[in-house]
Amino acid sequence: MAVSMSFISPILASLIIFFVIWVGAASAGKTHIISFRSPNLYPEGLTWDPIDQHFIVGSLRQRTINSVSDAGVVDTLISDLSLPENVTFLGVTVDNHHRRLLAVVQAMEPLPPFSALAAYDLRSRKRLFLAPLHGDADLDSSLSRQIANDVTVDFSGNAYVTNAAANFIWKVNAKGEASIFSRSPVFTEYPVNRSSPYSFCGLNGIIYNSLGYLLVVQSNTGKMFKVDAEDGRARLVLLPRDLPWADGIAVRKDGTVVVVSQSKAWFLKSDDGWAQGAIFDETALEPEWFPTSVTIGGGERVYVIYGHLEEGVFGKGEREVFSIEEVTSGRESGEEKIWVYVLLGLGLAYFLFWRFQMKQLIKNMDKKTN
Repeated sequence: MAVSMSFISPILASLIIFFVIWVGAASAGKTHIISFRSPNLYPEGLTWDPIDQHFIVGSLRQRTINSVSDAGVVDTLISDLSLPENVTFLGVTVDNHHRRLLAVVQAMEPLPPFSALAAYDLRSRKRLFLAPLHGDADLDSSLSRQIANDVTVDFSGNAYVTNAAANFIWKVNAKGEASIFSRSPVFTEYPVNRSSPYSFCGLNGIIYNSLGYLLVVQSNTGKMFKVDAEDGRARLVLLPRDLPWADGIAVRKDGTVVVVSQSKAWFLKSDDGWAQGAIFDETALEPEWFPTSVTIGGGERVYVIYGHLEEGVFGKGEREVFSIEEVTSGRESGEEKIWVYVLLGLGLAYFLFWRFQMKQLIKNMDKKTN
């Protein structure tokens, strides 16, 4: 009986090992695609709520913010009809420490100018404040309107909002008091091709790093800047090449920064606190679906929103189906596959070693029996 059990246990262990490796190998090459239905939503902003385990998306003209589950189930999270009609929810982010949702509210042309940051309690879903965002009457006199774009938040509840038109960053404290935080001259040092589409779009995606700084990308120059979260001083992050029409930005726990444009996602790393960075991979996106924002979801997976925003802005028709799709790095996926092969090799070695041991055991038992 002892011999039969010694046979069963290693066999069972080997089968479990091979099953786990097979499942890992099978799932390694699959990306997560979430299709969801919401008529004429045209979402630009995307974030992930780690507590409630769902995505949160904005809307072009509906004054609503929606949650989207992994299965594509849409639920109206916020409906704020007190806002001006047809305003857009652009950047959204979750202030997890205070269980608040922060959302950039922006009126697009030809609507009257309106820029603000709204804060909502994620428990009650009630609005906490609406902070108007203004420019400088003298410095911004040539602009027809401010364009509040993306938002990030620090551990104290201070929000930082990019101004794509005037190239500065607002700060909105936890009480909803707004001020111009960083108007660094470095934001306007680099040439812009004014004949290019969306050349008016300057500072765009922004993230907060727990070490006390912000990373922000500039769409019309392809530059990235590091901004001190205490005093607003900014400097250029040295990259091997520009990131043309950079839009959204997100950071994983391992320090990898992902930047998306309409046509690609870049994966970047830095070993000196973002004085300079390296682009270690890039992945093609679907430009016709107009990706805009990127977030880090469950399991540290990277996701982009395909909101078909351009189609909605220019009224090219009506649309019901949108998608949130995982974006992977081919280089990282290749490294994962190598580990799968290593595990397969170790599993096979274990199995062969076990067979050898069992053969020796049987021979010894046969000798004793004879």
